[in-house]
Amino acid sequence: MQMTNQHSPVLQFAPFASGVDASFWQSLATKKLNVLKLSDDPQPIHAYYATGNRSRSETSLPPHFSVPAQGLDSDNDTRPPFTFGVTGTLYNTNTLEEFKRIDKNKLFHQATQKIWQAIQSGVALDQPSVLTQFIMLTFADLKRYKFYYWFAFPALMPQPDPWLASATSHPIGDTYSQAEMDTLAQAYQSAGRPSCFFVRDKVEIIHLNQGWQDDLLVGFADPSSTELPGWPLRNLLALLHKHYGIFKCKVLCYREIPGKGIDDTRLLEAELPTSAYYHDKEPKAVGWERNVQGKLAPRMADLGPLMDPLRLADTSVDLNLKLMRWRVMPELDLEKIKNTKCLLLGAGTLGCYVARCLVGWGVRNITFVDNGRVSFSNPVRQPLYQFNDCLEGGSPKAETAAKNLELVQPTVNSAGHALSIPMPGHVATSDAQLEEDISHLEKLVDEHDAVFLLTDSRESRWFPTLLCARANKLVINAALGFDTYLVMRHGSRRHGLDNPLGCYFCNDVVAPADSLSDRTLDQQCTVTRPGLAAIAGALAVELLVSLIQHPKGIEADSDCILGSVPHQIRGFLGQFHNMLIVGQAYNSCTGCSQKMHMTRSH
Repeated sequence: MQMTNQHSPVLQFAPFASGVDASFWQSLATKKLNVLKLSDDPQPIHAYYATGNRSRSETSLPPHFSVPAQGLDSDNDTRPPFTFGVTGTLYNTNTLEEFKRIDKNKLFHQATQKIWQAIQSGVALDQPSVLTQFIMLTFADLKRYKFYYWFAFPALMPQPDPWLASATSHPIGDTYSQAEMDTLAQAYQSAGRPSCFFVRDKVEIIHLNQGWQDDLLVGFADPSSTELPGWPLRNLLALLHKHYGIFKCKVLCYREIPGKGIDDTRLLEAELPTSAYYHDKEPKAVGWERNVQGKLAPRMADLGPLMDPLRLADTSVDLNLKLMRWRVMPELDLEKIKNTKCLLLGAGTLGCYVARCLVGWGVRNITFVDNGRVSFSNPVRQPLYQFNDCLEGGSPKAETAAKNLELVQPTVNSAGHALSIPMPGHVATSDAQLEEDISHLEKLVDEHDAVFLLTDSRESRWFPTLLCARANKLVINAALGFDTYLVMRHGSRRHGLDNPLGCYFCNDVVAPADSLSDRTLDQQCTVTRPGLAAIAGALAVELLVSLIQHPKGIEADSDCILGSVPHQIRGFLGQFHNMLIVGQAYNSCTGCSQKMHMTRSH
């Protein structure tokens, strides 16, 4: 045992300075939203540090500890070359209040015990990386993209006296020749670049588990670029004292400029007073990181100003939807809803409300069909139009609705088509135009997964019903009276179904005809209570979403995870009352029967 030099200065260490890749916060937000949800279970997290050097700056930088973008992915080791991997524990809280009141001493004690157990068991001799385990305590404010975090790097301390620096730290060049430094650097690379090691005869690298001899140097990959050794040395000295009874040793603080040499490496001598020891059960430790003001307090990363506004809008819309899966409805398939392509026939009052509700559900592909123009009476009832859209004769409704919907949600893929829907009882302006409109509408129906019939007249719904029945498309029909409404889904037309559900025309006794000509002004305009379209439009979208969530889709015959999947909803606003009705398909229906399909095919 060596006698303590009472006049030696206390050996000081340069603490880690954490740095978190901005992309890591996005990864954390994604994992929290889609995987962890309400779970606050500890998660493994991966980080790294590199050896220090003064090549990048004339001033000395603190030891940098980096958490990469893939820090939560244990199968993706993409850390840069010449770095040293570290595994820690992430504690992500559900609320800011929980982040503040969580028992940080308990978390720190648990991490300290892990390190101490690895030292006592000898695991640290074979796996020195366990000596640099760390804690990352976080709270992710996913609405504002603010991330609160606090790192801890537990470092064991002897009691009652600290380690001393019995010899002044000096550059390796004061002791080693250039040839010896080159040989040591080559030996270090050949040994696999260990984070902790012994050095024999100046240039031979020996692993820690091969035993201690008095003529050995203690070596470690030093992240510091100052005269002070880096933080990892603290736990390394505790390991060597515990296993080999070392009270005094020479330390090689290995630093390098990759590919250029190890001239920044330093040598020092550490000594532990004979009265000092590490408590076997609960060794004392320090290591909570200070913030930029030098206080023992957490930090905050605000990514909101740095994010692309389009991406921020997109993720914010998805946020509210994905929160449904945390507690209320874990089985909800949001991707299926998002990827459903919706065709809206009619860009009037119903079309505008349906489009807004679809965007609210995260639908990204919406197409409008309408041949009208925006009039001065429209903007107050149709929320996708503004006063300026009425000027100069009015903008085309379909294109304007699509453009304005993208102003609401920039990431939506919206298109508008000015198209006249062929209607029975109405004379076409020309046969060529009629054929073009038919071909165009057929193409649109084929390209979409769901079709909404939202037009002003009964006959304008007939030909789309015929096309959708032939293609067996999912159809949602919404129609308004003064204070009544109908929202219904068309049944499947797959051959062989028992008691298939009917369509909008299955109860008709005569074919649809011209209902628009020779009408007074109050009959020409859609005269309804102003709140009716919003109610019917919302029900239409909710009915579609329920069908999408049902495993049988268009053939849904029972409840789904969202609840009931009715065939028809008839609403009476005068009594604030809804009726759920089921209507069977009519085998001679003018809109969906097999006879009409055969007629159309000929």
